[in-house]
Amino acid sequence: MCRLMGYVSHEKTSFPQIAGAGFDEFVALSSIHCHGWGVSTIGHDEKIAHLLRAAEMAHTSPQFASAISESRADGGLLHLRWATAGLPISENNAHPFIYRDFTFTHNGSIKPPSSLEPFIGPEFMANITGETDSERYFYALLTSIEKYGFIEGVLKGVAQIKNACEYSSINAMIMNEETYIAICEHDPAKRPSFGDETYYELKYRSDAEGVVVASSGWPQEGWVVLPNHHVMVVDRKTFAMKIVAL
Repeated sequence: MCRLMGYVSHEKTSFPQIAGAGFDEFVALSSIHCHGWGVSTIGHDEKIAHLLRAAEMAHTSPQFASAISESRADGGLLHLRWATAGLPISENNAHPFIYRDFTFTHNGSIKPPSSLEPFIGPEFMANITGETDSERYFYALLTSIEKYGFIEGVLKGVAQIKNACEYSSINAMIMNEETYIAICEHDPAKRPSFGDETYYELKYRSDAEGVVVASSGWPQEGWVVLPNHHVMVVDRKTFAMKIVAL
């Protein structure tokens, strides 16, 4: 189980700036989601995503503090990892994952991770370095994106996983230089024992700065719930936003 945050903005900015005053409380969620952190950025005019991550607790990590203060971009993803039972704590298993200009984060569990492998093309299987379902989910989506294009590939890829795999949540964020997609698909009955009914919620805020989406558990006054079984799609050139049913 994990916490996610992602944004696209009109101008280069940082996670604390676009998230607002509650950002420190978001980071404090790493006291539970303590098995790794990661920050990725991809500018709307760049061809390669940039990544910093480590298998350690974010809010006590000098490296995390440095990454957050130095990462300024017009698009980025942030992840706080709470490892699924049985999956190792390691840098290779920390999110985000990147491939060329794509970057991806996931919150939830798809069991077993190997159930995703039939949906991954051989050219992408060769890139897997860790043991997680999340990394395999990423490459399953990339396989679908290669066939159908970004938006349609994500919709078809998520539908394929929903129909074929056992999961608690396949909430995710995926971004490249042109498009940002937030996926909200989860089973509320399979939330962690300590979590309330909002644990898997994703909320968003859209304003003059841009669009930011994040997991629950910290102050998000005025944010809007992204409905379960839906995806948000943001065009990074026009900032046109649509919400599509899965």
